[in-house]
Order: sequence, then C-alpha cells, then structure tokens
Amino acid sequence: MTSIPLSIPPHFHPKKVSEVWRVPYQQRAAEARNWARQNNIQPAAKDQTKICLLAIDVQNTFCLHDFELFVGGKTGTGAIEDNIRLCEFIYRNLGIITSIAPTLDTHSALQIFHPIFWVNQSGEHPTPSATNITLEDVKTGQWKVNPNLAASLTNGDYQRLEKHAFHYVKKLSDEGKYPLTVWPYHSMLGGIGHALVSAVEEAIFFHSIARHTQTFFEIKGNNPLTENYSVLRPEVLDSHDGEPIDQKNTKLIHKLLEFDKIVIAGQAKSHCVAWTIDDLLTEILAIDANLTKKVYLLEDCTSPVVVPGIIDFTEQADAAFTRFADAGMHLVSSTQPLETWPDISIY
Repeated sequence: MTSIPLSIPPHFHPKKVSEVWRVPYQQRAAEARNWARQNNIQPAAKDQTKICLLAIDVQNTFCLHDFELFVGGKTGTGAIEDNIRLCEFIYRNLGIITSIAPTLDTHSALQIFHPIFWVNQSGEHPTPSATNITLEDVKTGQWKVNPNLAASLTNGDYQRLEKHAFHYVKKLSDEGKYPLTVWPYHSMLGGIGHALVSAVEEAIFFHSIARHTQTFFEIKGNNPLTENYSVLRPEVLDSHDGEPIDQKNTKLIHKLLEFDKIVIAGQAKSHCVAWTIDDLLTEILAIDANLTKKVYLLEDCTSPVVVPGIIDFTEQADAAFTRFADAGMHLVSSTQPLETWPDISIY
C-alpha cells in the first residue's frame, strides 16, 4: 500500500519553480517508474476513491515574474509560492491523486479583451490593466470596436461586430459581472507564456507516468468574441441577435462530477479560479446540493489579482471562497494530509 504522504522526489528544486526550462521527459519517465516501484504506487485505475486535481491556468503568463499577468497577490510573489506548494502537494499525494486536469487559458491577438479590439475617437487603443470598458463607455462612443478587425472576425460585417460589442458589455452589466477589463496580450497560443510552469509540468508528467494515467488538458478562452474566465463556461454565450457564439463545457462538467473528490488550485483566485468554482457550484446545485462536499479548495495554492496602485481583488476573492464554503465546499491546505480532510476516505 502507498505510504501517505510520500517524500518529495530528489529532482524537485523549489528555487526552479520561478524559472522556464525544458523538462527532461525520458529521464523523468524512468525515474517515475522507479519511484512507483520503490513506493508501491499502484496504477490509478485501481483507486477506490477517485480524486481529480483541477489545476487552473498554472501557466507562465500568470505565474512567473516578467510575464504579462503575473499574479503576485498580497505578497508580490503569490503564484510562485503557490506553485511550490502545488508541486509538493502533487508529489506527496502521488499515490492517491487519480487524475490531473490542467486548464490552459488560450488566446490570439484579436480578442474582445485585448487592446487592439477597441479604439477611441483618436484611434488610440486602451491601456491594458488600467481600462475597464463599461456599457456607458460604449454608449457614448468613448470606446468603439476597431473597424479594421471586422474582416478577420465577422467576414467584414463591421455593424455586426459593433452590435455584438454593445450587447456584450450590456450583458455583463445586466448580470452583475465584472466590467470588461482590457488585459495585456497574454496566454498567446504558441508562445512561452501559454505553456505550463516548467516545474508544474514536470510534476504532472511524473504523476502521469508513475500512475499510468493520462493527463487531460482543457483549452479555454480561444473565442475572440467572449471572455472565458471559467473553464466551464464563457462569460457570454450569445450575440446581439440571440445566435450562440459559444457553449458551456458540458463534457468537462460531467467528467469532473464523475470523480469522488475534486481538488481545485490555480490562478487567479479572484478570476479564473473563482469563476470556475462558481460555475461548478451552479451545476452541482442543479443536481444535488450534497455534492458540494466532494469539492476541496486549496487555499494556499491560489492568489488574487493585485496590481499595486491600480486594482486589488483580494476582498472579492475571499468573499467568493467564503460563499463556496458556506455552500458546503471545503477550504483546505495543501500541507494538510488528505486523510485528515473532512468527508474523505482514501481507502
């Protein structure tokens, strides 16, 4: 039987979590097989309690200094500290985490939340991170859709693109969501920022080999006409004429709910993590409120968006997690042994 918790494999170095490097797959695969033998780690298919770790957007663009949207949190080094703990959590619980599902925020240049999408009367683009585009801004023409994008996004139909943009910000306002934030170009498909943090990628690969289980990656955010903070659902599902532009991720929702336990970590606590959990809660409440007890939130493996002097979402993030706990989900620490978590039985 696998000992709990396991020791940390010797290849893991916390100081390297803040760096980008190539994972030596073949070497790690051999080490993972040996590690499994030494620690009597069984294939995941034999798990009696099926546990899924949902790792949300643990990508360079959010998790490393000098990248586009580093989530520093209150400490200024939040995502790096979170990922050290996340890697250690994976290694210590290698023998009992059945599956790992990393989500990947995935963007191209021409998207509704990137600067190029919008222009003012002088033809200037908004300043990223410092600009929220409200319904009033669009009504008054302070910000309008860049007409040069219509050829790429709506087959040259600029009027349709304008109507969609107005509908979009109105829908956000009507539903009480965050206003449309213009973000720096980030998580660009094919770029280094899109990749998982190297140390986390290594831990996930090591887990896959040691447990003979496929990592299932989830792409989100590649629709140019909507934001996609949550991996389960884009912010807006339709256009001005009622035509669908996207849909919720029913396949992933069903897959997650098939597990006995769901553990959630990642970035950022105030945005993609909170939005995903909120959508998961909505789905659970529509089925059986008692299912909230199968969800565990790793509070020490996630941080809120904080841009000193500009924005601080700490209060909103904490309020969201309190609401999730009140609904029945569990707030836990990565350093707390899983067998001591509430409502859980490993064997």
